Amino acid sequence: MPSVLITGASKGIGRATAAEFARRGYRVVATARDPQALNDLPVDQRLRLDVTDQASVDAAVAAAGEVDVLVSNAGGIFLGAVEASPVDEIEKLFAQNTFGAIRVAQAVLPQMRERKGGRLLFVSSAQGRFVLSGNTAYSSTKWALEALAESIAIETSQFGIQTTLIQPGTVSSSALDNPAYFRLPNDPYAGTLAIETTDGSGSITPEFVANAIADTAELDTPPLRVPVGEQAKYALAARKAAPEDVPFTLG
Repeated sequence: MPSVLITGASKGIGRATAAEFARRGYRVVATARDPQALNDLPVDQRLRLDVTDQASVDAAVAAAGEVDVLVSNAGGIFLGAVEASPVDEIEKLFAQNTFGAIRVAQAVLPQMRERKGGRLLFVSSAQGRFVLSGNTAYSSTKWALEALAESIAIETSQFGIQTTLIQPGTVSSSALDNPAYFRLPNDPYAGTLAIETTDGSGSITPEFVANAIADTAELDTPPLRVPVGEQAKYALAARKAAPEDVPFTLG
């Protein structure tokens, strides 16, 4: 029975993904900063894992044992114009969304190299390839993750390890509801940021994303990038077609 370790499984995409892999018969190791939040999931192991804490990552991977598939999902978000975004908050977001994802990947790679096989699935975002103003810090963490994961794909293919970036569009999930929004006094950007003018149409459910993740894990030869949902496919195609000498907008 293949085993899958999922980070950030307490809610949203991570929770739906744990349930989907369990339904498909995998040995599921669900992890979260608070493992009690996992008690009602039908999984084999529920472990504490904080992706920003190396000791926590090492302990969880050791307790998980053999990991065939890593679903690196844990992440956060905040909103705000670049000028209004505190640098320390940007650093925290990178620590969780980017460095945390790589920290967990580094922890499972040695056993995958030794076995000459394994799958790394990074939950990125369509915004890992373009930017919506007002959500730039989040996008930046995903842009960086895309580069790091692509490098991992190149470096580890010789060991039979397959790497994929999952790129959902807008997800109708409570996991990231009511994020912090940083504003300047007498906010000069109020009402002008793209993140304030998008209506969320075309949103997909966490279960839709979970199904795409599990389907990708079962492909014989998965692609490097998997856009999830029509919104993501449209936006990424538009980004690819747009000229590079002017800012890209979805409007």
